[in-house]
Amino acid sequence: MSRKSATLIEVAKLAGVSTATVNRVLKRQGYISNEAREKVLAAVTATNYRPNVVARGLRTQRTFTIGLMITAITVNPLFVSVAHAVEAAAIAAGYRVVIFNHGGSESYERHGIETFIAQRVDAVLFCTAASAQNVEILAGAGIPAIEIERSSTQSASFVRVDNYVGARAAIDHLVGLGHERIAFVGGDPVLYSRDAARQRSVEEDRLAAYGDGMADHGLDVQSNYVRLGQYYDLANDQCGADGRRHTEALMQLPKPPTAIFATCDILAVGVLQALYQAGKRVPQDISVVGFDDTLAAYLAPQLTTVAQPLAALGRAGFDMALAAIEKREMPSEIVLDTTLVVRQSTGKFI
Repeated sequence: MSRKSATLIEVAKLAGVSTATVNRVLKRQGYISNEAREKVLAAVTATNYRPNVVARGLRTQRTFTIGLMITAITVNPLFVSVAHAVEAAAIAAGYRVVIFNHGGSESYERHGIETFIAQRVDAVLFCTAASAQNVEILAGAGIPAIEIERSSTQSASFVRVDNYVGARAAIDHLVGLGHERIAFVGGDPVLYSRDAARQRSVEEDRLAAYGDGMADHGLDVQSNYVRLGQYYDLANDQCGADGRRHTEALMQLPKPPTAIFATCDILAVGVLQALYQAGKRVPQDISVVGFDDTLAAYLAPQLTTVAQPLAALGRAGFDMALAAIEKREMPSEIVLDTTLVVRQSTGKFI
């Protein structure tokens, strides 16, 4: 066989199957016997077959391209994990992904949106949007928009996790270990917008779970144990600084907490750094729980954390985009469960 890219018909002839069978194998759609699949894949390799994306686009009026708008892939591993999952799901479905980082800038995000429209992408995923108006521009261009983790508009489909249940699991775990003086180091609801449809933010969910969990266990919430700030500083490309700052202040209290719930792994990194500088042992002197499960397994000690299903978030986002492209029914909102992963940073209060 010539090494020049072959046609679908040539692949089917060499494999001894129909072109429809070759299509099903390449698209991973429908039932195909293992024997037929192996024959087709062998024929694809032997003929150097490559799908004609231009021709396919002309037939379907698609570019088989997905836009992915990320806040900033360098400041939080969460964005990296979601992007990886979106890309893997897209490749499996025959799509490619174009990633754009807006860095918290609405104008830069607008530039990215205009670029996506000019490239005729089939859908755009946001994790997360800087501006609701930018998301709405896509609707005017007839391009589906999907939001992951946070929602800025009611028009775009949305996939998120149940932050309240996840945060409540963290508090229940610490109380179960005998801790009563539990501090909260998390995002300030004033700094972060609410989801458009439910009018609640990630930060409000996590803070409410902390308060409810303490109350349900008969424990008082001490105001000086609640420390709010930002997860990262986009302007200066810094992460976890507020975790360090708040923990330093907590350690100066007449009665410091015996446990800290940090509502982001990168905040928990700052917490652990401050505790190390203060000569505190984790978990012998103080227990720490994080949220996300991005950096947790790589810290010392390994961090107990509330794991977000980041791969599932990315896959679900792409599935919602594909359903919109193919005009299939799909829920407008998907809520995924979190999981408490217990590692070495939490222990019984003695």
